[in-house]
Amino acid sequence: MGTDPICHWHLPLALNGCYEALDNSAIFVETIYPMNQPIPSNEAERVWALTEYDIDYSDTASLLKDLVELAAKIAGTKISLVNLIDTYTQWTVANFGLPIEQMSREDSVCQYTIVNHEGFEVKSLSSDDRFKDKFYVAGDPNLEYYFGIPLATPDGFNLGALCVLDTATKELSPDKIELLKIVAKEVVNRLHTIKYIQSLKSKVQHFNENSKKVAHDIRGPLSGIIGLAKMVTEHGAGQNVDDILEIMKLIHRAGNSLLDLATDILNAEDQQANGHIPKSDFTLVSLKEKLEKLYTPQASNKQINLVFNITVGQELKPIPKNKLLQITGNLITNAIKFTQPNGTITVDLNILTTEAGPVLEIKVADNGIGLTANEIDDILNGMKTSSNGTTGETGYGFGLSLVKRLIDHLKGSLTIESEKGVGTTFFISLPQ
Repeated sequence: MGTDPICHWHLPLALNGCYEALDNSAIFVETIYPMNQPIPSNEAERVWALTEYDIDYSDTASLLKDLVELAAKIAGTKISLVNLIDTYTQWTVANFGLPIEQMSREDSVCQYTIVNHEGFEVKSLSSDDRFKDKFYVAGDPNLEYYFGIPLATPDGFNLGALCVLDTATKELSPDKIELLKIVAKEVVNRLHTIKYIQSLKSKVQHFNENSKKVAHDIRGPLSGIIGLAKMVTEHGAGQNVDDILEIMKLIHRAGNSLLDLATDILNAEDQQANGHIPKSDFTLVSLKEKLEKLYTPQASNKQINLVFNITVGQELKPIPKNKLLQITGNLITNAIKFTQPNGTITVDLNILTTEAGPVLEIKVADNGIGLTANEIDDILNGMKTSSNGTTGETGYGFGLSLVKRLIDHLKGSLTIESEKGVGTTFFISLPQ
């Protein structure tokens, strides 16, 4: 388990962080954990709030693409990103101007933004001791300017950041900053919409009579689009008319996209009313493919062999998607962190038929540094503290406790077998 800093990946994979930073005048919460990494004071609940959205980091860009483009146009920058930060990784779920997907949390700039509740600006990344040696500053694309705004939920949890970046310094007017804050709020609205849609699909599959109401509730987040259009119009006096029209087209497309989703779900309910019950299209193969796409770059970066196996005959059995990517992904990243380079991590997926019903079995095994009996007890009791990985990766201390909490929430079980210097195996059983 362990990984070289993910920021050292090749550009298309590495630049996944919202290279956010603070200038010398910025103030951030002094909750400093290992390696002086900034951690929000409500980190455990913040990460839990992120898992509640159950976001597929590899399949969100289409709903946010117009907003990152809009942010770049407002700021006049070459690049704009939407980044979500979990216990180990910063995921770029939408990008404009830079083809990036993920990076190590400890190497990102957005880790500083989420400990605050306002926008943060770095006029010169190359002059800031925290970032001047980072690959995205010292090398291609040689980023110089950053401005980021936290993506805050109504409950006050900063899930990540909307940021704009450029290779030259910029000057953002107060009006533009206010517009960017509105865009950031709309990003959170879209994440709420995705959450609604996921909930609705689940209810449709179970013949829930309230599903139509939830579908109509999707219209709520759409009001944010209207507000955004109004604000852009009110502050657009100094902008080129063609630019304003282009922004309006982006917003219009976004609204239509979300309405189409609501229509599709309502049609699914009508099909059920006529006796056609749709089955989940998420299977063990789907889960395997998602995990491969998300975590193979991290493993490859540390020269670790990441292997996935599915029990023969179980490949296409439908399963609920609920929290599976979060649970398995955290275990895989944890395994990478504590496995030496050239090691192996194996993920086995199986559906077991029992008298009580089907049970999803997930096994994540590594040949890493292993755990003591006391460390295993701490994990199972939600008390595991942070520690650094085999190549110095920062430990935040929340990943395994989050996994245990998610498994308990789904009424599943977690067992751990380990031997110091030999490796660790995590066994998860989740009733379906």
